[in-house]
Amino acid sequence: MSTWSPSQYLKFEDHRTRPAIDLLARVVANIVGSVTDIGCGPGNSTELLIDRFGSAAIAGMDSSLKMVEAAKKRLPDCDFQLGDIGQWQPKVPQDLLFANAVLQWVPNHDELFPKLLSFLKPGGTLALQMPDNLEEPTHVGMRTVAGDKRWSDALKDADGERTSILSVLDYWSILKPHASSVDIWRTTYYHPLRGLNGIVEWFKGTGLLPYLSRLNEAQQVEYLTAYEEELSKHYAVMDDGTVLLPFPRLFIVARR
Repeated sequence: MSTWSPSQYLKFEDHRTRPAIDLLARVVANIVGSVTDIGCGPGNSTELLIDRFGSAAIAGMDSSLKMVEAAKKRLPDCDFQLGDIGQWQPKVPQDLLFANAVLQWVPNHDELFPKLLSFLKPGGTLALQMPDNLEEPTHVGMRTVAGDKRWSDALKDADGERTSILSVLDYWSILKPHASSVDIWRTTYYHPLRGLNGIVEWFKGTGLLPYLSRLNEAQQVEYLTAYEEELSKHYAVMDDGTVLLPFPRLFIVARR
């Protein structure tokens, strides 16, 4: 139900691309023949893959038509396709499947992750990172404000759009029987943003979408006002107007 906006997402392109850079740095392969950027968004992560692997057969896919259109505009020589990750299957075995901040929107990781590994060539790599922030004040606040009687009925299904990611031990147990190596780590980034509204603008491009997409324009304004007030209880605004947003992310690099 969420409507993705490339322009809103890319307001914070540098911050959003940094985890993809860190993830790609842990991919050891230097020569690859087939790469797919799963959930490529507007192409910022795909561009990193092209810079790294050059003439490799790099493709991107995403479930949002607007994101695919933005990616094609950004990288007109790259193959981008519209698709559902849960149903997607590559035409040929892959050297690298890259998934930057997307699989938290796809359910059933216990089935999905082994399936993705099966799409790899022997020695191929599945590299992914997911926000691990559902218990951060940003997301607890979304759910708290969603309980307001003004819109609680409209938002009763919003929480279900995002998947609760599993524990490190769970992912290790899911992947290790199908992989020759599994590397898992968790990093917290601290993003300097302009005031509490900077946090609101950040999540209007991602986490707030399931809530805002279910409200009319007037309700959206009211919801976001209440949400910013909730944020003020947890995030300090410094003298220069900056707010530091802690943002934990879980990284996995698994080789078949």
